[in-house]
Amino acid sequence: MKNRWIALYVENEVGVLAKVTGLFSGKSYNLQSLTVGTTEDETVSRMTICVTSDDITFEQIKKQLNRMVEVIKVIDLTDVPLHMKEILFAKVLRIDASEKAEVFQIAQVFNVQVADIGDDSVLLECKLTARRNDELIHLLRTKFKSIEVVRGGAVAIESISTSCR
Repeated sequence: MKNRWIALYVENEVGVLAKVTGLFSGKSYNLQSLTVGTTEDETVSRMTICVTSDDITFEQIKKQLNRMVEVIKVIDLTDVPLHMKEILFAKVLRIDASEKAEVFQIAQVFNVQVADIGDDSVLLECKLTARRNDELIHLLRTKFKSIEVVRGGAVAIESISTSCR
């Protein structure tokens, strides 16, 4: 079992997302990540999906997706060089001035934006890899008593050069 990545080009119509996710839930496949957005063609959306599965199940998933009328193209991104990022917002709450300074240092080290500041809180905006976001969350949890995390799914595009995730 390993994480597998798929990009789907689908018709940008009402109900397509429900049909795609219905396929996964109907077969009891667990989605690790799902991100959807329109492409340069407003009639087409691109889904970036991560699913944990074995080789046989993953081949079955791709075949079932290819059979769907609304699916234009299925791309297996699992072993393709990619540029992949995930958005994350992290609020560090109920902190004093010295802790606030520490949050700023962490933001600088992780190269993330300070999106908002309150009297006793800081909001970080992160566009990192999932692994790097995991590391940031772990650090924030160990250093501060109260954090709130909102995490989006990963967005990926095939690399033009040979650099990898």
